[in-house]
Amino acid sequence: MAARALILIEGIATMRMGLQYVQAARRLGLHPITLATDPTKYDYVAAEGIEAIRVDTDNLDALIRECSRLRATYDVAGITSPLETVYATVGKLCRNFDLPGPDPASTERCCDKFTQRQLLAKAGVPVPAYRLAADATEVESAAADIGLPVVLKPAVGSGSIGVRLCRNFDELAEHTTYLLGGKHIWQSSPRILVEEFAQGPHYNIDIMGSEIIAIGVLEFDRLPHFVYRELTYPAVLTDDENERIADISLSCLRALGLGWGPTNVELRWTSRGPVVIEFNPRLAGGGVPQLVQLAYGVDLITEHIKLVIGDEWNLRKRHSETAAVRFLVPDRDGTLDWIGGQSQAAALPGVTEVKLYVGPKTPIVRKRDYRDRMGYVIAASPSHDRTKAILQHAVDLIGWSITSFPPIGE
Repeated sequence: MAARALILIEGIATMRMGLQYVQAARRLGLHPITLATDPTKYDYVAAEGIEAIRVDTDNLDALIRECSRLRATYDVAGITSPLETVYATVGKLCRNFDLPGPDPASTERCCDKFTQRQLLAKAGVPVPAYRLAADATEVESAAADIGLPVVLKPAVGSGSIGVRLCRNFDELAEHTTYLLGGKHIWQSSPRILVEEFAQGPHYNIDIMGSEIIAIGVLEFDRLPHFVYRELTYPAVLTDDENERIADISLSCLRALGLGWGPTNVELRWTSRGPVVIEFNPRLAGGGVPQLVQLAYGVDLITEHIKLVIGDEWNLRKRHSETAAVRFLVPDRDGTLDWIGGQSQAAALPGVTEVKLYVGPKTPIVRKRDYRDRMGYVIAASPSHDRTKAILQHAVDLIGWSITSFPPIGE
C-alpha cells in the first residue's frame, strides 16, 4: 500500500513553524514532502531527513507536474503551506487534484492589501482611511488627503517588510524613495498603500473555519517601524470588548469570502473602537501556534493538517493559561561581540523555550522588520501577571554587546 503523503509547498524557518508542520504530519502517520524553489534555506529539511524536491514554486504548471509525478508513488492525502506568498497557489493545486483547500480567488484578493481594504470597507468593516499610490506625487497627495501621520506599506507583502510610519513630509519622501528607488524588493508591480495611522492597543485574532480560537495582544518595538516584540495570550478584555472584536473578525471572513481553514486578523482598538489593520488568509506565524497551544491546549498546526487531509478537526480548548513571547531586538547596527545568558533564562520555572538565531561576530544590519529578531523567549503560567514577570526575568538574564560599524571611510 502506498504511503500517505502530505505535500508542503515551501516552508518557514523561523519560530520552528515549518518543522512543526513536518512533525505534526508525521504524528498523523503522513510522509511529509517539501517542494521548494530552494529547499536548502530550510535547515530542518536536512536535519530531519525530509524528502525535498527543488521546483519553481511560482510556476503552477511545474508544481502540477511534480505533484502528478508524486501521486504515482504516494497516496497524496493533502497539499498545504505555512507561507502566505504561495497559499493561493496551494488552493489552485488542491482544486486541480480535488483535495480540500482554501479558495484561491478569495485568497489572492485578500493578499492584495488594497483590494482587501476595498472589500472590507464596502462591507462596512471599520478600516483606516487609505489610498493607493504608484509614484511619489501620488503618495504625497494621498498623505495630504488623509492627514499626517500616515503609514506607508507595499500593497502586497508580509512581516512588516517595507512598512513605516511617516510623521512628516520629509519622512514621507524618504520612505517613498526607499520603496520606489530600488532598495525594496517588490513581490508584484510597485504599488504603495498610504493609510491613516490607527492608534491604540493592537490585537491578534486567530480563527479556524468560522470559529474564534484566540485573541492575543501585540506590543511593538520602537516606531517608526513595526517590528513586534511581544505577544500575549489571552488579551485582557471585557466581555463587551471580546464580543465586538469577535463580531468584526467574523465580518471580515464574510466580506472576503473566506472561512475554510486558518485565518488571522490584526486590529487596533482606537478612539472610535476596533479598526481592522489587516486580515491574513493563513495561520499566523511569530510564535502564535506555540502560544495558543500553551494557553489553550489547541494545536493549530495539527488541526489544520487534519482539515487538509479531510479528517475531522478538534478545536476544543483543554485548559486556560497565559502564554507570552518576547523577541530580542537589537537597538543598533554593528558586530555582535557576544550574546549569553540563554541557559540561565531557559532554566527558570515557567520558561518553555529560549532560542537564539545569532552568535558572536555576527554582523547586525537591521532591516526594520521581522528579520531583525535575534531570538526569543516563551513563558507560560496560570496567571497573566506571573507570566509577564517570568518573561521579564528571563529576558533580563540574556545580555549582548554590539560594536557599531566604523563610519564609512575610516
